[in-house]
Amino acid sequence: MTERPELDELPDDFTRVLCVAAHPDDIEYGTSAAVDRWTKAGKTVTYFLLTRGEAGIDTMQPATAGPLREQEERDGAAMVGVTEVDFADYRDGHVEYGLGLRRDIAREIRRRRPELVVTGDYHDRFVGGMPNQADHRAVGLATLDACADAGNRWIFPELSAEGFEPWAGVKLVGFAGSPQPTHFVDLAGHFEAAVASLEAHREYNAALGPDFPAPRDIIQMVLGGGGEAAGIEHALLLDVVQRR
Repeated sequence: MTERPELDELPDDFTRVLCVAAHPDDIEYGTSAAVDRWTKAGKTVTYFLLTRGEAGIDTMQPATAGPLREQEERDGAAMVGVTEVDFADYRDGHVEYGLGLRRDIAREIRRRRPELVVTGDYHDRFVGGMPNQADHRAVGLATLDACADAGNRWIFPELSAEGFEPWAGVKLVGFAGSPQPTHFVDLAGHFEAAVASLEAHREYNAALGPDFPAPRDIIQMVLGGGGEAAGIEHALLLDVVQRR
């Protein structure tokens, strides 16, 4: 029998959170429940997405899917109290780890000045062994590095020239979907908000087909499984890097 890992509850001593994702709907697979908890507690949460997910609907041309999925992301964010959702212009499916990606994420960190940054896991496989997508891997790793880049004025000095002064205030970086979580967020009372945020991606969910699990079922799998590991009803599990 596999022993349950010892999990610590995520500290709550922060005021600003930046969620970084590759695609619209990435945040809605469980992380949005934690976002709902944080916004209801008065914390400021903003989203930064590297693509508009335009390659995510097989039956829809990217030129049509991109704006649609951008709006669905804004709708889903509104369900959990987030009003500021920004997008970079990377092409869906073509995001590559590199200096440009690190710079763009570091710029957003300097602009938003969060103490907590949450993104997706950057390893080859998710929890449960499912292969992780290339865009997810690139964005997750670049986000980790960008948290350090944001505080060092000499790595991307052009950001200071743009008016974005260094921000070394990121204390925690949390990775959702990790097979090796270290912390949990208690989500009692926030399950329904997470379901609503994922349901807001109506066209995308419909394109997944009738055999794909419904949003409520997916959220239950993610947050119910997290709750089981944490010994509570619903929880988001995160692999947390403590930077300070």
